[in-house]
Amino acid sequence: MCRWLAYSGTPILLDNILYKPAHSLIDQSLHAKMGVETTNGDGFGVGWYVPAKDSPAVVRDIGPAWSDRNLQEIAGHVVSSLFFAHIRASTGTAVQQTNCHPFRHGRWMWMHNGAIAEFHRLRRDLALAVDPSLFPDVEGSTDSEMMFYLALTLGLEEDPPGAVARMAGLVERTGHEHGVEFPLQMTVAVTDGTRLWAFRYSSQKETRSLFYSSRVDTLRSLHPDVAFLREITEGTRLIVSEPLGDLPGAWNAVPEGTYGVVQPEGDEMHAFAPA
Repeated sequence: MCRWLAYSGTPILLDNILYKPAHSLIDQSLHAKMGVETTNGDGFGVGWYVPAKDSPAVVRDIGPAWSDRNLQEIAGHVVSSLFFAHIRASTGTAVQQTNCHPFRHGRWMWMHNGAIAEFHRLRRDLALAVDPSLFPDVEGSTDSEMMFYLALTLGLEEDPPGAVARMAGLVERTGHEHGVEFPLQMTVAVTDGTRLWAFRYSSQKETRSLFYSSRVDTLRSLHPDVAFLREITEGTRLIVSEPLGDLPGAWNAVPEGTYGVVQPEGDEMHAFAPA
């Protein structure tokens, strides 16, 4: 599987989140504690938004994140208020740049941890369900990218939670038609550059780990000596595959079958089920 993080809030140097925490995403690329694999070395990617640009920048490569000097260079110089970062452990598809997350289409970014079970058997039927106008933009061979383009086909730009639910329902129905008992395993992050949605769901109801950070005012009251917490706004949030450290009270598990949205008008959390 994979590990990922999504950040939304006060503009921040990527390095502060990617490298500096005790159990940073870079540390997790070698020493993941909650993933299926300890090592996630089959590529990485970062994507971020900057003012006056409609689409995010995305940088991806096939090497391990822990030794990539270009990633370290980027992280030490790029400031953003919303960014994605992902480290990959392949579930069977090729280790190639077009299979690394996050995936981008227009202003949208998407990343995923999990798998479509027996994807090689379901792939043709799922590919035929992608809108023909979108299909030429599918560059890689992963189930993750296929899920993104199915969600786009099913209305992601108008109704992200509904589109992801319809995508999940389509994957499950297709899997069942092929005799796959538990077709879908997913934690997904998707953003349009303003709002950030995160989903935790699996057909077996045993979904990979996902956590969100506590409210900043709560953390300040718990840890008044932590300088970083004095520098960020109340609306700052992190969503991660596993906690970046052991600061008491900092991390909360996303419940099974749930999605949340981080947005300017306030965070929300709702039940999630395939449609």
